[in-house]
Formats: sequence, structure tokens, C-alpha cells
Amino acid sequence: MLFSQLGMGQTITVFEVGTKQPIPYVAISNSGKDKSVFTDINGKASLDIFQIDELLFFDNFLYEAISMTKAAIAIDNFQIFLKPNVESLNQIVLSASKFEQRKRDIPQTIISLDAGDIKLANPQTSADLLDNSGNIFIQKSQLGGGSPMIRGFSTNRLLITIDGVRMNNAIFRGGNVQNVISIDPLSVQNTEVTLGSGSVIYGSDAIGGVMSFYTKKPTLSDNEKPFISTGIMTRYSSANNEKTGHTNFNLGYKKWGFLTNITYTDFDDLRMGSNGPEEYLRSTYVIRDNGQDVVVPNSNPERQIPTGYSQVNLMQKVRFTPSQKLNFDFGIYFTTTSDYPRYDRLIRPDGNGLRSAEWDYGPQQWFMTNFQMTKRSSRSNLYDKLQTTLAYQNFKESRKVRRFQSPLREVRAENVNVFSFNLDFEKRLTTKISFSYGLEYLFNYVGSESREEDILQNTSSPNVTRYPDGSTWQSAAAYANFKYRASPKLVFQSGLRYNQIVARANFEENNQFLNLPFNDSEVNTGALTGSAGFSWFPSDIIRWKLNFSTAFRAPNIDDIGKVFDSEPGSVVIPNNDLEAEYAYGGELGLLLNFDNKVRIDLGTYYTFLDNALIRRNAQLNGATEIIYDGELSTVQSVQNASKAWIYGFEAGIEVNVIKALKLRSQYNVIGGTEDNNNVEVPIRHVAPNFGRTHLIWNKNRLLLDAFVVYNNELSFNQLAPSELSKDYIYALDENGNPYSPSWYTFNLRSQYTFNDHLSLTASLENITDQRYRPYSSGIAAPGRNLIIAVQYNL
Repeated sequence: MLFSQLGMGQTITVFEVGTKQPIPYVAISNSGKDKSVFTDINGKASLDIFQIDELLFFDNFLYEAISMTKAAIAIDNFQIFLKPNVESLNQIVLSASKFEQRKRDIPQTIISLDAGDIKLANPQTSADLLDNSGNIFIQKSQLGGGSPMIRGFSTNRLLITIDGVRMNNAIFRGGNVQNVISIDPLSVQNTEVTLGSGSVIYGSDAIGGVMSFYTKKPTLSDNEKPFISTGIMTRYSSANNEKTGHTNFNLGYKKWGFLTNITYTDFDDLRMGSNGPEEYLRSTYVIRDNGQDVVVPNSNPERQIPTGYSQVNLMQKVRFTPSQKLNFDFGIYFTTTSDYPRYDRLIRPDGNGLRSAEWDYGPQQWFMTNFQMTKRSSRSNLYDKLQTTLAYQNFKESRKVRRFQSPLREVRAENVNVFSFNLDFEKRLTTKISFSYGLEYLFNYVGSESREEDILQNTSSPNVTRYPDGSTWQSAAAYANFKYRASPKLVFQSGLRYNQIVARANFEENNQFLNLPFNDSEVNTGALTGSAGFSWFPSDIIRWKLNFSTAFRAPNIDDIGKVFDSEPGSVVIPNNDLEAEYAYGGELGLLLNFDNKVRIDLGTYYTFLDNALIRRNAQLNGATEIIYDGELSTVQSVQNASKAWIYGFEAGIEVNVIKALKLRSQYNVIGGTEDNNNVEVPIRHVAPNFGRTHLIWNKNRLLLDAFVVYNNELSFNQLAPSELSKDYIYALDENGNPYSPSWYTFNLRSQYTFNDHLSLTASLENITDQRYRPYSSGIAAPGRNLIIAVQYNL
């Protein structure tokens, strides 16, 4: 029987355990290394050159190496299954080109977080997940928030993707954006953050960085029996009385796989720390009593009233693999929150009292369905791998605002529908040269409603909407990325992308309130961006990387058509004369690896932002002030009116003291200025210098992580002008001026794995109960916080 099999053919196929995906470029060699072959793009290789009794070794840096005789392989029908090498997963990335690449080949800095990191950190939201990277600064205006800052950029100058689908929509704003909390961290398999430009692959908005979230996939069965697994997790956090429950269920057949994830979280009001600036305390708040707004004292000023909310996350995945060369993935995602208070607006003073009686975001709701087809071919001249993605997303958000002792509540609601199509190809021309290229089309439709409610008379009337109802934003693009492995020690990569953006808005409905000098606006602009860089490994110790890139952000509906109160006493009105802003940057990195005992990672970068879109004072029909929501407000608009210069330095070190003990530290230095009417001033989204240091013990079933998080001070003179108008969220220095103090926290995490099914994670964060408020945040951070999570998998 064995010799009959050998006579019929000796072609082996190598698969990944679980997913049953073929693995290309697996080295197959004998013990003497004098004979070797590699699997092709379909995971196949001929074993003709090997003898029947030879021991063969299977090696790929992403998978655990195994060995087997050729005779044993024949008995197994010439199929080999390799397990992913957990220790090496961080060595590959998808986000740099949408296809798998060795991390070391990429000339940009990419931060990776896997499911193990997420499980240990126990983040309440995906914003908290990013905060644990050590390279991303998170700003929060309320508990239901989290706006990332990367290398001096934030909000609509950063891009978020989920399973390759762009999350940024036409109303992503320049102010702080909390859409990232719609992504369930308990459904995330791994996250990759590209520091710096990503416009060649992702287009508009990817100026400062790209945050790519990849959710978990169904696991298939590797035999005739269905593979069934389920898991539950429950978590409690003391600082905001968090109660989280999560469950997942996987059903896998040989060709079909199904995965369901459900998460529910309930947060109470957040308690701040006891040791820190008194300016952060919540001494009073507003209640409604007998039909009147009343300011009452807070019996516990460390309790930030109101901040609590709840959230539901649902995800359903389906995978179908009809053959080794073809698979289909279908996903449905749904997230909704309860109403949640915008805390920084509720603490805003007005004379001796408080300005707002109500300031709530309505439910933040996100729905996405995406369909992805992946096809492999070893015969096509156009591609080795093809991936097409169709997606539909719906975003709903609203705002409910009422001034203190006013019967009038302003309610504004937005509904954005987004359709996207991506077609991506990868082709390896030779062992040294490969291409990836693709096409993209995006369409956004913005619905916007507004009404003014009289809570005493129980009546309502139309009001000016935040955005012009019926606005559209479209983008069409083509890109190509080239990779040349000049030698085992030198890899060069470059790319080009052309984008055409068309945005249209009609202001006829809003002009009954605003009386703008125009009724419509259109942006029709093209953008060409490029990148070039190399990775050089002169020795096993040293790795250099150098990258130059351009990036852009095209005006969206938020830029050209928004009407809102941007800051105390100001109102932003539409502008129909906007162009794209461009960024030009470079980064230089050095990695020193001393026999995997000590790793030092250094990097520096510089970015010049030209034609920057920024809020500036404006006029409306000759007036510099108008009445908006009952308040006399300075007129502003978004304009191409500035330039910015941002620079920084990043340093990381990892020391493997012994096998079980590791020291890891990261520190970030950021600086920058922007032009403000020919005067250079600090930039709003340049965070203070920040970092974290971890001492990690991992042996047998116990993992301990003792770490310190620290932030430098931003003095009064270092605050951006827009921050000075929000002095009520800052501490006061010795001169009575607002500033952001330095702070630190001591923290301890632990994880104990009882067996393959049960694990316990316990953390004590901010052990010394520091009272601090991260820069530009309107809410103070948690005080001493005990987190306990129990996870059971079957």
C-alpha cells in the first residue's frame, strides 16, 4: 500500500492547523541540509528528491518546526499540519500592505498586540487596549470615550480599520473622536498600529498612523468530526463598578466555520484618586427637582457624577473553504451604547454655577457587515493571492444639550451610511521581487436631523442641523506597492497611490437659520502620495530602517458643512472653499539585538503638515459674532490656514534577565508647533512626553507584571491656545494659570492558568491612588482600581 502511494505521486500539501489554510514558503530539508525544497503559493511541494526512509524537517519562521519521515508522510496522505508559532506571531504584520509580511522587512514602525496581551491587560474598551501599547496617548472627554493621539496627530488625521475595512467616515471630526470604543476588545485577535503615514495603502486620513484591528475567525475542523468550543468570561472593576459578561461559541466543520461573540458591559460613575490636584474634584452637580434645575453638593467629590453607561457588542462570523485555493469570510458586527454623559461639558462653569444641566451623547451605534473572498493561484500572471472585500456600515450618534435652568433642549442626530469595495492583489515575480496593488471605492451618505424641545410645554420645533442633510462623500483610488529583497540583508519598499475625492453638501434647509451666502458646496480634488524606504541588516546585532512618505487628508463633510459650538463662546459654520492638506515626513530607526538577551529599539521622526485644515475666526455676512443655541458666539470655520511641524523620539528596551524574568520599557518624546497668524504656537494634539516600564515574571502557570506608567508636565506656556479656553479641565500652577501636571501610577497585574480551560486574571492599578487627568482630557483617570476576570473555555 505504501509503495502504491509513492508510485502515484509524491506531492505534499502543508496546512495550518485549525484554519486549514495552505502555507507557502515552508522549507523542507533532510538532516544533512544538502537537499531542500519549498512549498509553493498553494502550500505544495514535490518530495521526489528525498528517499523513503529520510527524516524530513519542515521549517517556517511563523510555525512550530516538525520532523517526519517520508514514509510516515505517505501514510498521512501527503498532508502536513503546522501549528502557529506563538512566539513569532509578532514577526508578521498585515497592515503594511494588506498581505502577510515579515515585520523586519518593513521600514516603518509597527506596534503589535495579540490576544494574550489583551487578556492580561483586561482593557474595558479598545481605547484602553491601545493605551497599553506604550506608544499611543489616549485622551478622554468622558468615560464613554477614548481618542488616540499618535505622533502629534489625532481624530480625523488617524485611520481605524476593522478586518481590513476602513472605519473613518465622512463626519469624523477634528475634535476628539470616540468611535474606537465601538470595537469589542474581547473579539479582537490582534491589533497592529502603524506609527506614521499610511496613505499609500489606506488613502485619506492616514497621516499620523493607522490602527488596524483584526477580529477572531472561526476555527475549522481538521477531521470528519465537528470542532466545537465555547467560552465565557466575567470581569469586575472597582473604580467604576464595572460588570462585564462575555461568551463565545465556535462550530467548525471541514469546510464551514461559525463563530459567535457576545459582550455586555455596565459601568457606574468613575471614582478618581485621592492624591492630586483639588481642581479635579467634582464638588457640585445638577439635578432636576420639582421641575427645576438645582445645583447640589457632591457627598463624595471623588465620584465623577454622571459618567456611567452601558454597552452591548455582538459579532457573528462565517467562514467557508470549498477548496485549498479559495475561502470566503462573512462578518456581522453590531455595537450600541446607552446614553452617556459628556463629562467635560457638564463640569464647565458659568459664573458661580454650571453652564449645562444636560449634555449627553445619545446611543453610539455601529453596524457593519463585510464579505471577503480570498483566492490563491500559482498559474495566474496577475496574482498569487487575490482578496476582495465588500462592506456596508451604518453609524448613528446624537447629542442632547440643555443649559442650566433653560426649558429648551437641543437634540441633534446623525445617521451615516458607508459602502466600500476593495480589490487587492499580491504577486511574487521572483524570489527577490514582489508587488501588491489594488483598487478602492468608498461612498458615504450623511443624514442629519435637529429639533428644539421645550421640556415644560412638551413641544418641539426644527432647528439648524449639525451637518447638511443628504451630504455625500466619495473616494476612488488605485495603489501599487513594490518590494525588492536586494540581498538577505537589504530590503527596499516603495509605493504610490492616486485618490480622487468628491464631497457635496446642500445648505438650503439650514439657510433658513444661518443665511449663508451660498446654498451648496463641492470639493473635487485629487491626491498623489508615495513612500520609499529600506530595512538594512548589516549584522545579526544591528538593523537600520529609513522611510520617507507623503500623506493627505481630503476635506470631509465635517470640514465643509458642520455647525456646532466648538469651544466656549464659539460656533463653527460651513466653508465651501477647502482643499486637501498634505503631510511630508521621514523616520529613522535603529534596532540593536544582543543575542535576544537585550533589545534596544530607537527611532526619530519628523513631519511637516502643509495647507492644514484648522479652525480659525471667520465672518458670516460681515458679522464676527452670532447667536447660536441662545449664546452670543464668535464665528469660526475650518480653513486651509496653517502649517505644522511635528517631531519626536521613541526609545524602547527589552532585557531578558533570565528565561522567566523580563524587563520592558518604552518612552516617547514629542514636540511640535503650528502657524497661528504668523506666530508659532503649541499644537493641540502633541501629547506630553510619556512612557511605561514593565517587569514581567512568567513561569509555569503564573504570570506577574509589575509596571509604572508616567507622564511629563505640560506647563501653561506649552498649552495650545485652544486648550487655554478650557482652563476648567486643568490644574492651576502657582500663578493661577492652567497647566497639565506630571503624574505616575504603580500597577500590578497577575494571571494564573489553572488548566487548559480555566484562568484567573487579577490586577491592582494605580496602587497609590493618584488623582490625575491625562492631558486634554475632561475626565480624571481611575483611582485605585481592582480588576478581577475569570475565563473558562471548553
